[in-house]
Amino acid sequence: MAVTVKSKREITLMREAGRILAEVHSRLGKAIEPGMSTLDIDTLGEAMIRSYGCVPNFLNYNDYPASICVSVNDEVVHGIPSAKRILKEGDIVSLDAGLIYEGYHSDAARTYPVGRISKAAAELIRVTRQSFFEGIRYALAGNYLYSISNAIDSCCRGYGYGVVRDLVGHGIGTSLHEEPQIPNFRQWRRGIRLRPGMTLAIEPMVNMGSYKVEWLEDGWTVVTCDGSLSAHYENTVLITDGKPEILTLLPGRA
Repeated sequence: MAVTVKSKREITLMREAGRILAEVHSRLGKAIEPGMSTLDIDTLGEAMIRSYGCVPNFLNYNDYPASICVSVNDEVVHGIPSAKRILKEGDIVSLDAGLIYEGYHSDAARTYPVGRISKAAAELIRVTRQSFFEGIRYALAGNYLYSISNAIDSCCRGYGYGVVRDLVGHGIGTSLHEEPQIPNFRQWRRGIRLRPGMTLAIEPMVNMGSYKVEWLEDGWTVVTCDGSLSAHYENTVLITDGKPEILTLLPGRA
């Protein structure tokens, strides 16, 4: 599938899809507290998405059984919500969520603290977020895609963290996953040249230890091989004639 360049009409719809998802994430982040189950988060997130007249795009995607991917501590992505999984003080929890508005997708992820967390965990969350913003400095029309990948990798390696290699970002539009794939680790080729109107889901997944991951028996949950903490930060980004536009970020929010 070729990389799609969105029309003005499509960009307008994707802006709204992104704005709504940003609001959902903001509300979910404020709701997280010790004692909640991961299923509580999923139930709340799905209700929020539907309250805007949107559809959760993760639900039943390739048979994924929930609307919000809820991943705790050493779980990297795609954790399946459960009433038995209870958040505790000091945990970190990654929420990966998306929705469909008028046929167009948005996708974003955040890692949140549960109560008071360790300095090391807070630093991992901070650097993962920072690596995204280092990457999108290169998300400019005329630049090559893998300049984004290399900037993310350089940022995280400077702190001794492992950047996950088995999972990558992606294009997004009328489908949740479109071309191109966007690695978060160093590439030796240049990748495609970026053009205005491209929409990309850029999502560093960063481990405190090794970059290596494995899948649990449920077929979905990805965990660090060494049991180290993992953080995730993602936004849907529009390539423009100037600076990139982050569609899933509210003004003044992170």
